Amino acid sequence: MSGAPRLSIDEWRSRLREIDRESVARLADLSGADPALAVAAHEKFGCPIDLVAIGRSGDIGPEHAPPLEAARAIITGAGVPKTAVRIVTREQDLERYDLIAALESFSCRHRVRPIGRFLRRHGHETSRLLIDIRKGSGGFPFLKRFGNPVPFETWKDGERPVHRTLVIFEPKAPAGSAGAWAALAERLIGESGFHRQNERHAFTFIPRSADTLVVTFDNLDIAMEKRADRRPWGYAFIERQGWSMLGVMAAGWTWYRDPWVSDEFDRLAAEGFFDRFARVVFYGASMGGYGALAFAPAAGGRADVVAMSPQTVLDKEKVPWETRYRVAWEADWSGRYADAAETVRAARRVNLFYDPYSPLDAAHVARLEGDNIVRYRCPFLGHRLGSALQQMGILQPLVKAAIEGRLDLPTFRRTLRARRNFRRYRREILDLAIDRGHVRLARRLARRFLAEGDDRHFRAVLARLETAEEDAP
Repeated sequence: MSGAPRLSIDEWRSRLREIDRESVARLADLSGADPALAVAAHEKFGCPIDLVAIGRSGDIGPEHAPPLEAARAIITGAGVPKTAVRIVTREQDLERYDLIAALESFSCRHRVRPIGRFLRRHGHETSRLLIDIRKGSGGFPFLKRFGNPVPFETWKDGERPVHRTLVIFEPKAPAGSAGAWAALAERLIGESGFHRQNERHAFTFIPRSADTLVVTFDNLDIAMEKRADRRPWGYAFIERQGWSMLGVMAAGWTWYRDPWVSDEFDRLAAEGFFDRFARVVFYGASMGGYGALAFAPAAGGRADVVAMSPQTVLDKEKVPWETRYRVAWEADWSGRYADAAETVRAARRVNLFYDPYSPLDAAHVARLEGDNIVRYRCPFLGHRLGSALQQMGILQPLVKAAIEGRLDLPTFRRTLRARRNFRRYRREILDLAIDRGHVRLARRLARRFLAEGDDRHFRAVLARLETAEEDAP
């Protein structure tokens, strides 16, 4: 295709840092137009690759397979094991895909609508789609049905611009989760707790100690459908400490932008609810981190905040650079509990955990100013750094120290040294070295990691780096 960019494997791996996924279980390539993308995805995530024999009308069949044979040969020739690459010619052999590539095909050479059936059946609420959209094809309005299309590269094919675009799928509000949570919450609160809710949000108070109250912010979809215990964010950890808990729950990705939520916090403040506790801590991650920052003023200047990878606001006039979370862009971002850059001043101490190499997360953190803020940098752990800290076994010690007011920067840095042996961290720093052209450093890192234990990913990367060295003039 005239003008279409042809990226190297290293360039594609660098691009894949921007898709906001820490893992990809399987990649579907619907065109095979740029095999370097599949190679880079396999190198970065270790994922198998399905080359999907799909026609311009969206039908799956062996008659569409011949052009994919050349792509498979290039991918396996670049070192991807043959067992990790298959050409799929039957609908029943397709799976659900974290990453879908449709370069130079639908919305570019072909109409965009036929891809819809594949996306509905084989994408999911956190999938990512890489697609080329020709101006005038209707691709952008159509793909907004699935998520947020973000162009990141443009070229011309003839007279018309073509936009290489990342579509970030967005989860839909779960059906019936609020009612299911109400029944469960009534069993948790005991005789002296309370549970209140409207159609979209719930407040659940579980009393234990008068010493510490932890106010958590969570998504009902995650709590009810993706956790075996069907409990709010941090429930088991808070229970073990004997702390009281106020769980603020949202049915879907609302960012708590509901007047009812603000009114509930005002009511609790007016009743002196927060004054009953010696220590009050607002705690959350991502959307929940926003909630912790935004509603901390309800405690009247007595609250500490523990926030991981938080947003500060999603008002596009204030954060025009934020490309994620389109589902909340049109919410009402006015009122007392709106912009964390303003509400943060009312907190006593704010503990911010974030990855400075995640550009959008770092940009939100940069909006927060004040002597009450302590920034805990977690390089190369990504937006979902809470899960990384949990896998390293250091999340709960860090959060416990932060809630109890004992965490300081030297203690944090000593604790974070556990990442040195964390595979995901090692993969990230190795990728970064390659992305920045530090090939000799990358070879040394790969050899060092392999000396401490065999690993297929590091072995494959080292082999490619050594081959490139031999081929260099």
